[in-house]
Amino acid sequence: MAAIHLGHQIDMTARILALPVTDAPVSDVRDVVSQGLLRPHFQPIVHMAEGHVFGHEALIRPQPPSPWKTPDALFSAARHCGWTIELELECLRLALQAWARSAERGWLFVNLSAEALIQALRRDGLEQVLRQARSAGLPLSCVVVELTEHEHVQNVEGIQQALSMLRRYGGSLALDDFGDGRSSLRLWSELRPEFVKIDKYFIRQVHETSHKLKTLRALQQLADTFGSRLIAEGVENADELMVLRDLGMDFVQGYFMGRPQEHATEHLSADAKAVLGNRNIAVLPHDRQASNRGLTARTLLKPAPSLPATATHDEVVDLLRKRPDLHAVALVDKERPVGLISRKTVQELYLRLYFRDLYGPRPCTLHANLNPLLVDVHTPMEQLTKVLTSNDQRYLTEGYVITEGGRYLGLGTGEELVRAVTEARIEAARHANPLTFLPGNVPITLHIERLLDNGQDFVACYADLNHFKSYNDHYGYWRGDEMIRLQAECLTGACDPRRDFVGHVGGDDFVLLMQSADWQQRIESTVTQFNHRAQGLFDEAARAAGGIWAEDRHGVQRFHPCTTLSVGVLTVGPGQFQRAEEVASAAAWAKHLAKQEQGGIHLMDGREAVERLSHLMTPHPPSL
Repeated sequence: MAAIHLGHQIDMTARILALPVTDAPVSDVRDVVSQGLLRPHFQPIVHMAEGHVFGHEALIRPQPPSPWKTPDALFSAARHCGWTIELELECLRLALQAWARSAERGWLFVNLSAEALIQALRRDGLEQVLRQARSAGLPLSCVVVELTEHEHVQNVEGIQQALSMLRRYGGSLALDDFGDGRSSLRLWSELRPEFVKIDKYFIRQVHETSHKLKTLRALQQLADTFGSRLIAEGVENADELMVLRDLGMDFVQGYFMGRPQEHATEHLSADAKAVLGNRNIAVLPHDRQASNRGLTARTLLKPAPSLPATATHDEVVDLLRKRPDLHAVALVDKERPVGLISRKTVQELYLRLYFRDLYGPRPCTLHANLNPLLVDVHTPMEQLTKVLTSNDQRYLTEGYVITEGGRYLGLGTGEELVRAVTEARIEAARHANPLTFLPGNVPITLHIERLLDNGQDFVACYADLNHFKSYNDHYGYWRGDEMIRLQAECLTGACDPRRDFVGHVGGDDFVLLMQSADWQQRIESTVTQFNHRAQGLFDEAARAAGGIWAEDRHGVQRFHPCTTLSVGVLTVGPGQFQRAEEVASAAAWAKHLAKQEQGGIHLMDGREAVERLSHLMTPHPPSL
């Protein structure tokens, strides 16, 4: 879909337009013009805040029997024969002519390359076209020239002169396709366009891509700085439009708002109208990975000598004696690691009576770990968390082997792995939980504030696990993480990602902020699903017994049932709460009550919660 372009050489085009339309064969771009085979179409541009059509972009469409079916093909042929500027001028003339006759006026956007703009000014072509349009009764205050750039702009001064003349006639400037690598920030700063059209790359799937969302916010700040208004191009679905609406984007354009057609329209598509009229807020995308995701296992690499797979126990001892810094020795066969024997293992073996005499000269593979943990040097740091939950925990003491393409590089220690993963989690925890990569406290608070500002009903859920501490103490820290990841998976699966927000406060505490109409069914189903799947994280004996024996918080040994899920549900109505902290406190109280109930779910109305919080905050006179 190519946009209309403006050109120069008025006299030549005027002679061509004076030729009568005939049925002669179309063999040249000039024939397309002389036979009247170009027709302008108009695509609506929508004002987001007011929810109506603000203007239209003019787009050219070749008509049969033109051999070029698309605008791109037509302009490619024009460039081949050196007739681009003339074709651009004809497209502009047709667009202005059709717009002057249109009952739906509003703003008209037409595209123009920087070179064509400069050439048209030098030959008086641009000024003549603008005069003709004004003489025909078309107010140029509604015409916006979109500056397109397919090459780096060199003559900024020439463009500024042309824009000065355009603005004298009342016209405006838009910088087209900003962000595609062809339009620069320098142009924005020097030309100060009234409009900037954001390239559709940044709009596509913006509801799923956090870095695109951040880019749009940065462009909004630039627009405020330079006094421009933004137009988001290429909006193709409801999810994209909802995010742009909630961001406060000025204008939008795309197939979802309306396709190009011969006549301008004042009507939005029914789907677009429904989105703009919908009072629910969009769930904005967030970074689901740690901020240090560029780190790899290379940071854990400790260069260390290896021994051949045929090495004896005595050879291992000799190497460990020479290298007191080594915690283990890798056994290698043709550069491929095939085993690992730790210093601790060797020390214990050589303490046995007669071991040196009987086994010293024999192969160390008799006592080595022949299935050591292998970690490729390019493994991302966040993936190493899964290593910590593996069934084989020997690597914590004997370490692991680091490879590259299967070839031995060196060793890593369990201590360094735990430290690196812990640091990665701390770094990621600023805005996302390092275990689940779900939004943390800051994004949760911001989303509650957006919901309160929106003034619509929503549901705030606080989810917590029952008997989790005993499970964590009994099975260990890393197995406890598996339980929390299962909780995150079930809660996330219960939500509609377009309407419902899932946040991870920390530990086994999660917050759900739901706008789905069927929220109750979703929560009940999730509790049932988690309680069933959590059974699989206990060993067979615990499942048969229905729980485990472990110390409670007071150090007393007692029986703890298998871990289950509790959810406190707070229904929030407009105006019931003023601050995000109030919503969080009320939802936490509902969770506290849910943990005391058999079904694991407690429903609390917002009005009840407000009264309870008011009572708690009101000072009471001391009892006599």
